[in-house]
Amino acid sequence: MKIHDITQPLGNSTAVWPGDHHVDVTWTMRRDQGDSVNVALLHTTVHAGTHADGWLHVSDTGETAAEMPLDAYVGRCVVIDVGNADEVTVDVVANIDLAHVERVLFRTRSTIDATEFPKPFAPITLLLAQRLADSGVRLVGTDAPSVDHVDSKTLDTHNVFVKGRVAILENLVLTDIAPGEYTLIALPLKLVNADSSPVRAILIEGPPPWEPAAAQAAREAVAATS
Repeated sequence: MKIHDITQPLGNSTAVWPGDHHVDVTWTMRRDQGDSVNVALLHTTVHAGTHADGWLHVSDTGETAAEMPLDAYVGRCVVIDVGNADEVTVDVVANIDLAHVERVLFRTRSTIDATEFPKPFAPITLLLAQRLADSGVRLVGTDAPSVDHVDSKTLDTHNVFVKGRVAILENLVLTDIAPGEYTLIALPLKLVNADSSPVRAILIEGPPPWEPAAAQAAREAVAATS
């Protein structure tokens, strides 16, 4: 089983959305200062680094980070490389049968520097967002800081996903991930009254690790004949 960490490092130098609160990691106790333990203090926006946008982010009646459906963040996913395009358009899923896809991650950048805010970046178009929501996709992830355009005030793509009950991951690190199918695990923290949450996102190569060997063999046999 090979695990890929697709999470941005979270620290004092992590770039945040312009105008948002910076990441501040300090210490409340230190062994080298006479304390019995080391205890860190984290003060940050919940949108720093790799994070899950809860539906409360753009909807006053949406779910908080603690209320989001956890099963959306765990399961099979497809990674799609869209190149260094200005937008992620509906053309990128033209050859994909979305009826059998529950999670989609878009790789839009060849390099990522977590200490620099990328501007511009490739947003997901409204037409593609609607196609994904209508097809029953449960989660959409991107290596960009937002699924919407950097200057958007209406956040139309976010709202399409909220209406379609599609979970959102942003600021993924997919630079070394080949296109294809993986198992995703990217659970948000159980933050009460918070709109969103940082996540530790990983991709696992091969069959789901919890799938029985007999089921794996049956699925592989079907795939070989299709």
